Amino acid sequence: MRDVIKTQPVVVLPIGSVEEHRRHLPLDTDNFIIGSICEEAARRLDGEMLLLPPIPYGFEEHHMDFPGTIDIAMEHLLHFVLDVTRSIARHGFTRILLADGHGSNMPILDLVARRTVLETQALCGAFIWPSLAREVIERVRESEKPGGMAHACELETSLYLYLDPTRVKMDQIQKEMGMPKSRFIWMDIMIGSPVLLMDQWTRFSKSGVSGDPTLATKEKGEKVFEAVVEALVDLVKEFKVYGRGTPQDMH
Repeated sequence: MRDVIKTQPVVVLPIGSVEEHRRHLPLDTDNFIIGSICEEAARRLDGEMLLLPPIPYGFEEHHMDFPGTIDIAMEHLLHFVLDVTRSIARHGFTRILLADGHGSNMPILDLVARRTVLETQALCGAFIWPSLAREVIERVRESEKPGGMAHACELETSLYLYLDPTRVKMDQIQKEMGMPKSRFIWMDIMIGSPVLLMDQWTRFSKSGVSGDPTLATKEKGEKVFEAVVEALVDLVKEFKVYGRGTPQDMH
């Protein structure tokens, strides 16, 4: 361990979820996608990235009307992940990235990263994987904007088709975009709405889908996966040497 700390790799902690993804995708979709991305990036980085075992459960209360979903209360998740980052920092690692595979984890992980920076000597950041490949996703996207890429959608289904098509039930795929039309409120992984609002899922989706998975293809999944992995490799290399100034009391 001491030899590893001396090289100061960037520590990456994947965080996913166990939740419904309609009937065409497995419950492990978020874990499988973020895990596959991080594992491939770690392989290509050859020691510059230290990949931790994933945290497989996330904040899911809004999905609990669907069977199979496992929910961790937001306060519990925040303190659990913060305990992990504090432990990492206490061992002497100075760069930590929280790699998110589930959208509703992000507000919580943002707070974890902020508290880690304020309460330890480590620098900590959080990201959700689609944010690393916006340009490529925009090029391959065919679904409606906004709303076509939200959950069990064109994007997630394409990634799963590329990574393991044997587990995608093509005969169960269906489009559903049931959120009320609004100038200010919508749901889309790639296009944030001005107003953040998350209702109980079954109020606007009876299938579990929010988006259009009928447009998903293996080819899209491959392009997006490669783009995200390459971006994560670049992020780790940059974050490893990311500069920090010296704090000063300006009173």
